[in-house]
Amino acid sequence: MTSIRPGLCSVTFRALAPEQIVALAADAGLESIEWGGDVHVPPGDTARAAQVATATTDAGLAVASYGSYFRAQVDESLTPILDSAEALGADRIRIWAGSVGSAEAAPSDWAAVVDRLRAAAVEAAARGIGLALEFHSGTLADTAPTTLRLLGEVGHPALSTYWQPTVAAADDVAVDEYRAIADHTSAVHVFSWWPAKERLPLVARSDLWRRFFPVAAAADRPPRDALLEFVPGDDPALLAAEAAALRDFLNL
Repeated sequence: MTSIRPGLCSVTFRALAPEQIVALAADAGLESIEWGGDVHVPPGDTARAAQVATATTDAGLAVASYGSYFRAQVDESLTPILDSAEALGADRIRIWAGSVGSAEAAPSDWAAVVDRLRAAAVEAAARGIGLALEFHSGTLADTAPTTLRLLGEVGHPALSTYWQPTVAAADDVAVDEYRAIADHTSAVHVFSWWPAKERLPLVARSDLWRRFFPVAAAADRPPRDALLEFVPGDDPALLAAEAAALRDFLNL
């Protein structure tokens, strides 16, 4: 059994109220929730963040993180996001490394994102909050090498990264990408999409997850949270089975 917490991203069920998501997660035997900033906990609405925090902890769940859509743009403010994260009781905020993929990025794109991320990390750290990059296409953190480059150039301990399987990547490639950034990975987004963005039940890629979780558990710094992100058809009735599958993989 690992110490990695099984959890849920609230964006999995954007159409549901936070209180419904809390009940679903608790009933499914999950332990934590990453609350999204697009619908459930809007940036700057600290009263709503505090309500969601209370609902989460009253159900015996932890707030895993605050899932923001901060893109590290020059004129973009992190402050309202930090305010909501603080009211939510989140010690980690998921952010995005710009809006351009690494293959298309110019040196000026890199410089701007690095500078903004460094300033954001300093601001977040002053409030006891860490930042973590979304490992995602269309950003500078779209491959393991570029994510490592970004972390190195920012050079701040408050900045870590997430990991998730790259769309359409074979199991070997996905696990190797994780190995490369494992020392910097604070959480993982868990889903089974195949062959591209088709949403399948988690067990449809059992070979991937049976390989991944033992590697993650053995890392020098295992990710704290394994967060279910999306289910087939956005169907809340599927969460219990998906959560059971996740717990099985964590207990390998």
